[in-house]
Amino acid sequence: MNRTVDPIWSVQERDTAAEQALASELGAPMLLAMALVQRSITDAESADHFLNPKIDDFHDPALLPDYELAAKEILGARERGERIFVHGDYDVDGVTAAALLGRFLEKIGCRVDVHVPHRMKEGYGIHHRAIDDAKQRGAKLFLTCDCGISAFDQIDAAREAGMRVVVTDHHAVGPKLPQAHAVVNPHRSDSKYPFPALSGAGVVLKLCAGLARDVGLNLDSFYGAFLDLAVLGTVADVMPLVGENRVIASLGLKRLADSKKPGIRALLRQSGIQEKAATGFKAHHISFGLGPRLNAAGRLDDAALSLDLLLERDETKAATLAGQIESLNSQRRSEQDQIAEEAVTLIENEELYRNPAIVVAREGWHHGLIGIVASRIVDQYHRPAFVITLDRESNEARGSARSIPGFHIADALRELSDLASGGGHEMAGGFSLEAKSVEAFAESLVELARRRIPAEAFAKRIPVDAEVAPSEAGFEAALQLRRLEPFGEGNPEPLLLVRNVEFTQIVPTRNPDHPQVMLRAEGVAPLRCPAFSLGARLSQESSGMRADVLVRVVVDEWRGTTQHKWHIRDYRPAETP
Repeated sequence: MNRTVDPIWSVQERDTAAEQALASELGAPMLLAMALVQRSITDAESADHFLNPKIDDFHDPALLPDYELAAKEILGARERGERIFVHGDYDVDGVTAAALLGRFLEKIGCRVDVHVPHRMKEGYGIHHRAIDDAKQRGAKLFLTCDCGISAFDQIDAAREAGMRVVVTDHHAVGPKLPQAHAVVNPHRSDSKYPFPALSGAGVVLKLCAGLARDVGLNLDSFYGAFLDLAVLGTVADVMPLVGENRVIASLGLKRLADSKKPGIRALLRQSGIQEKAATGFKAHHISFGLGPRLNAAGRLDDAALSLDLLLERDETKAATLAGQIESLNSQRRSEQDQIAEEAVTLIENEELYRNPAIVVAREGWHHGLIGIVASRIVDQYHRPAFVITLDRESNEARGSARSIPGFHIADALRELSDLASGGGHEMAGGFSLEAKSVEAFAESLVELARRRIPAEAFAKRIPVDAEVAPSEAGFEAALQLRRLEPFGEGNPEPLLLVRNVEFTQIVPTRNPDHPQVMLRAEGVAPLRCPAFSLGARLSQESSGMRADVLVRVVVDEWRGTTQHKWHIRDYRPAETP
């Protein structure tokens, strides 16, 4: 079994008749019509909704399950002057949802305390100490966001402590609901809400939009004030950027650029993303810039630091908090890289890449970082990865898992419940076990994966939107493809197959992983193309080779200069002479 897997190019067939009809209706290039058709958008009206998201595209918040019950509890607490305790989660989605809810409730005159759990001290979800804290503060309403749908005992405890409870969440709903006074979750089986795939922050955004309307606030102003927080949670939680999430992302990225919140402005300055996004914020600025920074506090220290930043109203204090978060993020990157290097060394030395699932364990790895490392291992070896940190003195071990299509993490953990306890969903999960049981767990897991994962599942597949002629992927088409932004989960940037191009020159750069390729193809002017992460392979090639390439067609703007480029993502020797 190879250490790395040669990817399979999964090229979608083109529906040229549908493309031509849509291109004619829109007056747009065929390449844009192709991308829309591949997204099952085949008429001008649907295309207009997709290409031009607007506030009017949001669904009625009153359609959320238990909306009326939740509104009654929240606005009733406001009228009675009762304290509301908001409980979020320690990831970006949970922190932004809590910040949004806290800010909005304060805006409409509520007395509110906002809390997010400490990853190490409280763990995932609602800890009983948070319920005790809420009770001691005199809270009469316990209000969750991005958590609570499976916190049955904790919600019962909150009620027994004399609090009314409203749960807002977006995670999968089991066979029963918690005994809260309202459960706002669009995944409920009885939900009539048209778009269930909201993030935790998205559910809170829509709940608060309904409350804003109920108390007579202008909805355009409401969305203008809170979309910056909602887009952070939506993109960082890898929600599909379609439907309402596309509206949140498209409009939210614009609001992020001119956010009035001192914490967001300080984070943008401290990270340097403000300058990088001179031509407009993209979803990847959140995925690879802002999101990891906000997550760093929860991974290494206390997510309350990120919450405080998003709630802060003083510019000087916000700058100090952003500086602390930047330092934590630098530490996070360093420790994460070290753990990943050690894990790969273990995998290589022990030839664990030969197994259908990879389990690595070592003492001293930071529990807040092993999930990121598991994702890296899956990317490199295309096998389910279980990364475990050990404490042999206490006989405790904690793990994080990531998977590939075809192997369900939560099901696997349930099947191995005699060795480990935990949960999650299909592609990710967390678990704990005794340190002395790690070897038995690894053996059982590998055997389970051997039975469950078919051989073809180990082949990494690259989804390709279409095969195109070089002339289709010109400057005007590249400009039009930008209308599909924001790109992300559920709406990836189009990846195109162009056959039989010539690599006239391979030019090294300062980063040997990312050389430049001078490329010549029929029907287009010579192109200088960055070849990301292909340096090692291209160093073995010679100029003049002909290749089939997978490219993204982009417009690159730098210092007032606009260039049309192809970004090369993969290549192989040309199939045609």
